[in-house]
Amino acid sequence: MKTAVIGFPRIGALRELKFSSEKYFRNEITEELLETGRTLRKTHWKIQKEAGIDFISCNDFSYYDGILDAAVMCGIIPRRYQELNLSELDTYFAMARGYQGEAGDVKALAMKKWFNTNYHYIVPEVEDDTVISFFGIKLLSEFEEAKELGISVKPVVPGAYTLLKLCRYTGTKTAEDFVDDVIFAYKELLKLCDKNEVSWIQFDEPSLVFDMTEQDLALFRKIYSEILPSAQSCQVLVQTYFGDVRDVYQDLIQLPFAGVGLDFVEGKQTKKLIEQYGFPKDKILFAGLVNGKNIWKNHYKETLQALQELKEKGIDTVLSTSCSLLHVPYTIEQEKELSDEYKKHFAFAKEKLSELRDLKVLAENENFLDSVLLKANESLFLAGRDCVKEEVKNRLKQVKDEDYVRTPARKERQKRQKEVLGLPIFPTTTIGSFPQTKDVKANRSAYRRGEKTKEEYVAFNREKISECIRWQEEIGLDVLVHGEYERNDMVEYFGESLGGFLFTKLGWVQSYGTRCVKPPIIWGDVYRDKPITVDWSVFAQSQTDKIMKGMLTGPVTILNWSFPREDISIEESMMQIAFVIRDEVLDLEKNGIRMIQIDEAALREKLPLRKSDWYSEYLDFAIPAFRLTHSGVKPETQIHTHMCYSEFNDIIKAIDDMDADVITFEASRSDLQILDALRDNHFETEVGPGVYDIHSARVPSVEEIVTALKGMLEKIEPDKLWVNPDCGLKTRGVKETDASLRNMVSAAKEIRRLAN
Repeated sequence: MKTAVIGFPRIGALRELKFSSEKYFRNEITEELLETGRTLRKTHWKIQKEAGIDFISCNDFSYYDGILDAAVMCGIIPRRYQELNLSELDTYFAMARGYQGEAGDVKALAMKKWFNTNYHYIVPEVEDDTVISFFGIKLLSEFEEAKELGISVKPVVPGAYTLLKLCRYTGTKTAEDFVDDVIFAYKELLKLCDKNEVSWIQFDEPSLVFDMTEQDLALFRKIYSEILPSAQSCQVLVQTYFGDVRDVYQDLIQLPFAGVGLDFVEGKQTKKLIEQYGFPKDKILFAGLVNGKNIWKNHYKETLQALQELKEKGIDTVLSTSCSLLHVPYTIEQEKELSDEYKKHFAFAKEKLSELRDLKVLAENENFLDSVLLKANESLFLAGRDCVKEEVKNRLKQVKDEDYVRTPARKERQKRQKEVLGLPIFPTTTIGSFPQTKDVKANRSAYRRGEKTKEEYVAFNREKISECIRWQEEIGLDVLVHGEYERNDMVEYFGESLGGFLFTKLGWVQSYGTRCVKPPIIWGDVYRDKPITVDWSVFAQSQTDKIMKGMLTGPVTILNWSFPREDISIEESMMQIAFVIRDEVLDLEKNGIRMIQIDEAALREKLPLRKSDWYSEYLDFAIPAFRLTHSGVKPETQIHTHMCYSEFNDIIKAIDDMDADVITFEASRSDLQILDALRDNHFETEVGPGVYDIHSARVPSVEEIVTALKGMLEKIEPDKLWVNPDCGLKTRGVKETDASLRNMVSAAKEIRRLAN
């Protein structure tokens, strides 16, 4: 038995890559960033080698994003970035983050969610005159780094089919016009691998788990029937994950791949496909049986039984993770404050390497059922956990169909709200958070360390809230927020105030670039003992005569941005959270908050990748869960929601069915592509497409925002359009935030003037 890891976390045990990158962005270091990268790669390879992993990946490291790396590898660099005449690294970061300086002013490339995860990838942009050609410097240099350390690695690159599918084509040409060029680039890649004695290369093809048309299948066959013969000694592994490959399985096993990687965790039909069509004797199956997306320990007996079944079929099998370990924290070893009673149930990235090693030993033992190692693992699952709260389960049983319906109908509510709230046309607001400055973070840290009393902590935050309100009033925003200075993270903050959650200190996971999140762990049934946000919102409203939004995170996002339980369904967990948010909404309303935003940034993340499963396996309970949170409020109370950095066009009707009064969402990095879908689907919800990108330090001009708003008004009715940034401002600096918001308000005033 051999073992494989599809990819390893790249941020480092203590987020070294994040902090080094941010120093580089501030011009505090230069070559040190590259040295940080070398150190992290060396460390990660050695950890995997010491764990006995047979197939260790290289080129899974990235300074920002692997798809962006692949675009650069193929020369897919839009002209506007080339014309900046920056260094290669700075051009790379300009594509990822935007650039505003002496060399010019450009926005970043679009950013989207990576399939059904909370990771975000940079969308490559192909212009009509883009010349696709292969540049393999990064891949080869990292391979040589590992070789010098005496570590055998397999380079990993996004597959040609997935790369073509994920690109955005900005001119008249389509993906088909660039197929031959991409094929040639990947042929050159394989020739380079042969020349440099690369024994295995991994082509990641997650796009194969989507529904595939005959045209898609023909494209995939063409690509690899032409690419694969270019390899002489280098063996090619086609790696899939996040689902099964039912549409293309027979092609995968017929094409001359040396190895095929299949997901047995999320791949509902993977086992069935093998049983129905078999698996060739001349290929190696990389069986993704160790969950790369969740942190619960592997059930060894079940995994060994699956391996045994494959062995009985005569299939040459390598035991693998189901996907890259990028999606789980680095190691549980650092969690000193978490009880062993909890920790014994978890396996983070480093611990999953140990699981692979254990399973390898057990699989090689014909009498593994008698093994002490297996018995210890089995006892963990037989013992159960203290995670049930009967009153929570009883409440779920009592929910009625009418509990999901808000009355009166939305059009009537919107009419009343306009009369009661008295807002101007094109009202301006922000998404919720304001910059988390050093003093805010220091206050929170001091309180957690016991260096500040609760009274001192609250007093500091109240002063920050008052300052934030005065700031917003001076800028001229119409609807205010309190800034969220008491919140570390939009999910963790709520989880810490609810029963049923566990938290780590250093369980960071990369969301995009330097942005890392620390997902809570849903340990048991979720409940609320007391209000969470009411005191902060009531205080904030007392500081202004303007409307203050109450800010909440929705049940779908809390669930999707946490590590969920595996002993109950996603639906049951989500509904439990929906009830506690409903209670919070009603408490806010009871205390005079007239506008409440329930963020659902992660609505799409657990949406099945196959459209045929969208409703039966997700939307049929995710949308009702959101409706449950707000169905009990008065007609005059305005319910907002927010979504960011995902593709919404194909689920617009489901979003409208959430029955919110107003929705804000990211739009600027995707050039407002969603507007056509809103118009074509007769979207009823009032809407605020983001007018500028908050993930970039650049400040949009008034003219730029006016142009964006004019474009919106071509497809959105004037009385339905709100003006706001793409997302929350937590990660931005004060100076750029101030300048951007002032320009946004000026743009809204100009649009009002033109409308009159």
